[in-house]
Amino acid sequence: MASRGVLLAAALLSAACAVGPNYRKPAVDTPEKYKELAASPAAAPGAWKAAQPSDEAERGTWWEVFGDPGLDALEAQVAVSNQTIAQAEAQYRGARALARVARASLFPDIALAPSATRSSGVVKSATAPTGGAQPTVTTYSVPLELTWEADVFGGVRRNVEAGVAAAQASAAQLAGVRLAIQAELAVDYFSLHGLDAQRQLLDSTVAGYQTALQLTENRYKQGIVSGVDVAQAQTQLDTTRAQATDLAIARAQLEHAIAVLVGKPPADFSLPVEPIRVAPPQVPAGLPSELLERRPDVAAQERLVAAANAQIGVARAAYFPAFTLAASGGYQSTKLSSFFSLPNRFWSLGPALLETLFDGGRRRALSEQAWAGYDAAVAAYRQSALTAFADVEDNLAALRILAEEAGQQAEAVGAADRSLELAKNRYQAGITTYLEVVTAETIALANQRTEVDLLTRRMAASVNLVKALGGGWRDADLPARREVTSRVARPGPASTPAPASPAASGAQR
Repeated sequence: MASRGVLLAAALLSAACAVGPNYRKPAVDTPEKYKELAASPAAAPGAWKAAQPSDEAERGTWWEVFGDPGLDALEAQVAVSNQTIAQAEAQYRGARALARVARASLFPDIALAPSATRSSGVVKSATAPTGGAQPTVTTYSVPLELTWEADVFGGVRRNVEAGVAAAQASAAQLAGVRLAIQAELAVDYFSLHGLDAQRQLLDSTVAGYQTALQLTENRYKQGIVSGVDVAQAQTQLDTTRAQATDLAIARAQLEHAIAVLVGKPPADFSLPVEPIRVAPPQVPAGLPSELLERRPDVAAQERLVAAANAQIGVARAAYFPAFTLAASGGYQSTKLSSFFSLPNRFWSLGPALLETLFDGGRRRALSEQAWAGYDAAVAAYRQSALTAFADVEDNLAALRILAEEAGQQAEAVGAADRSLELAKNRYQAGITTYLEVVTAETIALANQRTEVDLLTRRMAASVNLVKALGGGWRDADLPARREVTSRVARPGPASTPAPASPAASGAQR
């Protein structure tokens, strides 16, 4: 019987097939080139020209393209200490564990169930119709039981396929979370130092206004000007000083936000006051066809499509019979002294087949649900691709327009400075009142602050473009099937493991 059972199992495995559709990556309507690149020749694809980082930096430490050591130091802390990334990493480990749970169904379940049963009863016979009392008996049993369901029609393999794809989607989501946090940190960092540049400008202006107020008071004491000029100079000084003070609110909030991003309490974190000292780098956009391989969120959606496709096979396999092989063996006796003797040995082996003849439409409904889930996943994948294209176009447009605006603003700053110089000369010559000087100074300060704001926005747009392009990530970085189904150690409380190594880029989709 054992030989027959083995032969039956071998026959079932040799005839095994996986029902359901084989996965094909859904098609996406992809443009040949970005519209905004045609509008801006300066943004044409090229190398990372600003910092000329190595290939490793391009694929991982993308922020080095900005050439800011302060930003580099902060970004290095994100992957280690950020709690949002730690949460996403734990979810990825959970998805890997679920894939191993599905894979375990390919193997038999083996159980050892030792027992000791004490029983007694009354036995009736022809010679003793009223029955006679039987002695109490203790039965010892140590059975070893094996149960294995042959995956003849591939339901289990499709479930493993779905689990692996879901884990790969979780890995891509982890990469997406990491990229989003890194980009948010960079934007906050440049916004904070943009405020420092604003504060430096206002402090310098306040110092100039204090000098102007002192000169105006001296002229008033000499009877050259009226008290109106003094009041206007004092008002201008106090207003500008209040504007400088007001910037402290936004700066403190940004500093606190950066502290949270690097996993530190805001009370224990501070950044030195320093204006932006770097220029926006030139970021190559590449081709739209490459974007689908560079965005972790798009890759996550594509892996979810693969998982949904595999679930169709799982639902389809339910229409076919289930083949189970059960075996048991061990020892059973009422005496421990002779428990392991040959007469006390027992065994059993036999296959079983189960086919559901009627289920009230349950399998049909589950199949329809699987197909609906697949269609929804395909739509989500195509929508994520459209969103990715739009993100790149948005930031290319922002960089192009902001660069043009920055050139125009530089001319406006120069014109305002010349107007201010003329107004001061006219006032000192007694041709006009101090109001003309105040007006010119207000316009000059507003233009200078706008120029600083434009630089901050250009830095933020550069960061967002890098983020929209995937930050150097590639879908080849997804973990391979063998990596997904391998055991993973739980990291320490203050660290998260590094992303999947590119060496495992031969991922089995």
